[in-house]
Amino acid sequence: MSDRTAQLKAFERLLTIMDELREQCPWDKKQTMQSLRHLTIEEVYELGDAILDNDLDEVKKELGDVLLHIVFYSKIGSETKDFDIADVCHSICDKLVDRHPHIYGDVEVKDEEEVTRNWEQLKLKEGKKSVLEGVPKSLPSMVKANRIQDKVAGVGFDWEKPEQVFEKVEEELAELKEEIAAGDTDRIESEFGDVFFSMVNYARFLKVNPENALERTNKKFIKRFQYLEEKSAALQKHLKDMTLSEMDVFWEEAKKL
Repeated sequence: MSDRTAQLKAFERLLTIMDELREQCPWDKKQTMQSLRHLTIEEVYELGDAILDNDLDEVKKELGDVLLHIVFYSKIGSETKDFDIADVCHSICDKLVDRHPHIYGDVEVKDEEEVTRNWEQLKLKEGKKSVLEGVPKSLPSMVKANRIQDKVAGVGFDWEKPEQVFEKVEEELAELKEEIAAGDTDRIESEFGDVFFSMVNYARFLKVNPENALERTNKKFIKRFQYLEEKSAALQKHLKDMTLSEMDVFWEEAKKL
């Protein structure tokens, strides 16, 4: 691992390259914050994939891509004289110092849960009217549900035991079953949402990240289905021409891989 001097030199190299690209490259010169936004989201998702795959070399590369975007936005901000990379760094440093009074002040905490509660209380003191103001509107729904529950729990709005949360899951499932029997599509969708929300909350109590859990299942299903496709191709058969029983044989094989 490199020392602090080497780390700062590497960051300076990135800043210099960004300056050169912004001045000389037709594509880089044309970019705006708005044109970069969707690319940034894509890079963060690619980083997430690498983390889930535990591919540390890929994590390193994807972190570089995300860091490039941070530097790119900061460069654009400096051109409009709104902010530069130093302002960005000082902004997060100031926030971290302010929200860690147990490190940089005289506040005492006993555990990480107390740190989280203090964090949310400090945000309210900064002028936020709601603890939920910090939840981005464009977050994927499952991630948003998780963040909502984390934040309200941080100010004490929470269940006391996991068993209570599971009872809520069962209650929501019963209500969903009633609406399915009634056949009201709008109410079915609403109750489905309640079931998902309560399941996300239960995952939080079990210290399981629901987004990661679902993505692991997605990857597992993809791997098994692609195995099924490979086996059907080896038999020179199309999946649509195979019976469920035939496909199930390969599916069970895939589960053992």
